[in-house]
Amino acid sequence: MSTEKINFDIHNILKLLPHRYPILLVDRVLELEPHKSIKALKNVSINEPYFVGHFPQRPVMPGVLILEALAQTAALLTFTETSHDPEKALYYFVGIDGARFKRVVEPGDQLILNASFERHMRGIWKFKTRAEVNGVIAAEADLMCTVKHADD
Repeated sequence: MSTEKINFDIHNILKLLPHRYPILLVDRVLELEPHKSIKALKNVSINEPYFVGHFPQRPVMPGVLILEALAQTAALLTFTETSHDPEKALYYFVGIDGARFKRVVEPGDQLILNASFERHMRGIWKFKTRAEVNGVIAAEADLMCTVKHADD
């Protein structure tokens, strides 16, 4: 097995994930080691629609969207390992454990999203995830997800 790290841009992401604006929260994959880990990037822009109301006086990226960005990152690791049709495959949360938020994420930040594969059992994928800004942990959680097909 090759230990070469893979990276890819938004065009590859759009081929793998069914998400689209405004909920697509991964801009680029910086590193991907199949069956092991992934490191991705989300550029946080003041133009994001949620900043209008969260919060007008001090825009902060909602924690649930940071978790969603981490789940999409984990999905990219999953979908590079399994064949699927992104128009029919849906990636669902089945659990979030140990979620912690340690730093606010603001417009102008580059959110580095890390997910490492823990296990796959009975259709459930488990990942250890971490979001960082400038090397400082912004959020971390253990995520459990499953892949379902629209026709299931």
